[in-house]
Amino acid sequence: MKNSYVAPHISSLPKSGIRDFFELVNTMEDVISLGIGEPDFITPWTIRESAIYSYEKGNTHYTSNLGTIQLRKEICNYVKNTYNLEYHPENECIVTVGVSEALDLVMRAILSPGDEVIYHEPCYVSYAPEIRMAHGIPVAVSTYEKNAFALDPDDLEKAVTDRTKAIVLNFPCNPTGAVLTQEQTEKIAQIAVKYDLIVISDQIYSELTYEEMTPSIATFPGMKDRTVFLNGFSKAFAMTGFRVGYACGPKEIIDAMMKIHQYSIMCVSINAQHAACEALKNARQDMEMMRNEYCRRRNVIVNAFNTMGLPCLLPHGAFYAFPNITSTGLSSMEFAKELLISEKVAVVPGTAFGECGEGFIRCSYATSMDGIKTAMEKIKTFLDKLKTK
Repeated sequence: MKNSYVAPHISSLPKSGIRDFFELVNTMEDVISLGIGEPDFITPWTIRESAIYSYEKGNTHYTSNLGTIQLRKEICNYVKNTYNLEYHPENECIVTVGVSEALDLVMRAILSPGDEVIYHEPCYVSYAPEIRMAHGIPVAVSTYEKNAFALDPDDLEKAVTDRTKAIVLNFPCNPTGAVLTQEQTEKIAQIAVKYDLIVISDQIYSELTYEEMTPSIATFPGMKDRTVFLNGFSKAFAMTGFRVGYACGPKEIIDAMMKIHQYSIMCVSINAQHAACEALKNARQDMEMMRNEYCRRRNVIVNAFNTMGLPCLLPHGAFYAFPNITSTGLSSMEFAKELLISEKVAVVPGTAFGECGEGFIRCSYATSMDGIKTAMEKIKTFLDKLKTK
């Protein structure tokens, strides 16, 4: 009998640091969670109503593998008006089961065994595993608090080798809330052109930018034909359970992604696609209301952390604060576990997002203002207890 029937590149994957930690959280009652990155808002009614009406009309069949042409047209129109990017809905856009599937599809579509993909840390927990599952080699480039967690183009270029195939960018960033300036984005674009690299631009939080939005890297010279633009409905429209994302990009890559999607998923739920159409057509005001509320909560939570002596940069996008807890003398995991046990407040250790996340914790402010204020009071109590030990 073989030692294991599981493929080595899968058995060696670590489990998500977020999910592992929340297995502990789930054993406790009355926990205030600043952990999971999911909007606390219910999906706007018009979107839900559209899904219900879709069922009532008898829409219960498969759609095109690429997604309904109606949704793809709405997506391309939205991307043009919001990001100044033009794509053909017939062959440069695919609807996916969330952005997570879009990321998986593009990795499998472009990578050959041994290809390297550069990404920045701290980052969303799925990037390195997705690269490995596609038989690629993940190459992390650290970002730092002193640079507001933006990706330094010089550090990026130093990581490029003759095996580098692609760069993954996620700005605004989960977990730091960092954004890139236009100058930084332009320099990264120049590096991509210089070394003939593909850029996978995960813009799932781009609508949740609190100041002026930096142009998409795909708009810079020489970039549209080498950029795969990823986005979805989970964060900005509070549609996590609908599982609808999309990718726009060069026809050749979208076609390759479609083949994988065709054989593994077939298509996204037709009712969820109808709901996504409604979101793009009629829910912009709801999205702006939610963004304004996140901004209000951001200001409260960041001010609270700085006041209690845990330095916290002001995030310019997404809905996460990333305070520095090194002054406590605890590691990120120690801080998170002791806070949970002592005060029943759940945060995520920074190391869940990469080794350079040590010394930080991620706190989602996609929760109620009352919950945030209570959590901040409890964290202050916890810090006071640490001082008396």
